[in-house]
Amino acid sequence: MLKSPELPDCFYPNQPTLVCPNSPTPKHSLYLSNLDDQKFLRFAIKYLYLFQNPVSSETLKSSLAKVLVHYYPLAGRLRPTSQDDQKLEVDCNGEGAVFAEAFMDITAHEFLEFSRKPNRSWRKLSYRVEALSFLDVPPLIVQVTNLRCGGMILCTAINHCICDGIGTSQFLHDWAHLAAKQNLDPPIPLVHSRHALKPRAPPHTPFSHPQFTRANPRLDGCHVDILKFLQSQPLVPTSFTFTPSHLLRLKRQCVPSLKCTTFEALASHTWSSWVRSLDLSPSLTVKLLFSVNVRKKLSPEIPQGYYGNAFVLGCAEAHVKDLVTPNLHHGVTSVQQAKSALNDDYVRSMIDLLEDKTVKTDLSTTLVISQWAKLGLEDLDFGEGKPLHMGPVSSDIYCLFLPVVGDVNSVRVLVSVPESVVEKFEYHMMNECLDKEENGGDVNGLRGEDNNGLI
Repeated sequence: MLKSPELPDCFYPNQPTLVCPNSPTPKHSLYLSNLDDQKFLRFAIKYLYLFQNPVSSETLKSSLAKVLVHYYPLAGRLRPTSQDDQKLEVDCNGEGAVFAEAFMDITAHEFLEFSRKPNRSWRKLSYRVEALSFLDVPPLIVQVTNLRCGGMILCTAINHCICDGIGTSQFLHDWAHLAAKQNLDPPIPLVHSRHALKPRAPPHTPFSHPQFTRANPRLDGCHVDILKFLQSQPLVPTSFTFTPSHLLRLKRQCVPSLKCTTFEALASHTWSSWVRSLDLSPSLTVKLLFSVNVRKKLSPEIPQGYYGNAFVLGCAEAHVKDLVTPNLHHGVTSVQQAKSALNDDYVRSMIDLLEDKTVKTDLSTTLVISQWAKLGLEDLDFGEGKPLHMGPVSSDIYCLFLPVVGDVNSVRVLVSVPESVVEKFEYHMMNECLDKEENGGDVNGLRGEDNNGLI
């Protein structure tokens, strides 16, 4: 029985292979939009799936070769354009995706015991390509790890410059569909072209965009950089599962004067708890950045089947003193205002702004939330059943809203915070904003997990 959350080493019986599209694909350079090739997105989205029953490697590889005919840019390689070494494109050369097979001496049950909070040893489950730079890493890397019990862990690393969360989910479901059904065509025709999100000539930026800053912002004596503080500290992952009753309790803090969505309430609650735990100056302005799908916000709408980056970061701003009040009104209002600003004109202005390669995402006094909970990621089925667990390979200072397998209406919040503030953050997340019911604040079901499991 596994006694520690640290995973044993993987055994690789064979060298990883390259899986190429199983029929000829177009050979050309694929333009990437300014939303695609932001420096903020130059990493791989890494998903981890635990399955009770394995799918044969041959089935996974053959279906991957089929689906790459349709998603052929994922079989290509990123490179700078010939005109601008700061601008990226995809060389659609059919070189292939990396596919690694491994064995780990654990069972699915043992992994589930520690599945709430990733630790560094989970990185063993995602094959690492030795490369000099981000551009030298293939856009798609797959590792299938077979377990002692016969179960299977599937890890995918998908380059964020090519796909956003909706795009990665679409790709994974199409791959699973081919593995399970052997159908040659994805249900939705794909849209490869990124020109719908091309900047205007000349660029026109009539709006302020607090999501961004210049590469060398002006610093003064009052400047606070929370990001540097977080990066200098030992970080500990924290995880909380919010059931529908807890989410309803959060939303009730805003009614009747203010109606809000589940996301708005939970994002505001998490932002407030994060700010409280860090003991920030009451006068400090802090930001919340959160991903918003703009496929239907643009004119004309981005068509279904578009798998590139069609999300932008909404930016809520508030003073610390307004976020540490007993209710969520100010935070929710700030989130709602940030969402309402994201119309066609504003998004086009943002795309034009990103023509300036000195612009970068402002993370200095910011919590970033990425919404994975409503992408259908937990429903993936390669023909042997849906996963027992779905989540990231690692935890970071960026906050993830994750799906809960088997409970579509619950949300799991995962974020790493400094070890010195873990208890304070857990208190605010679990108790302070929820302990308001007449019955004394029953918080059964809202779970914060320590290193030994549930508490």
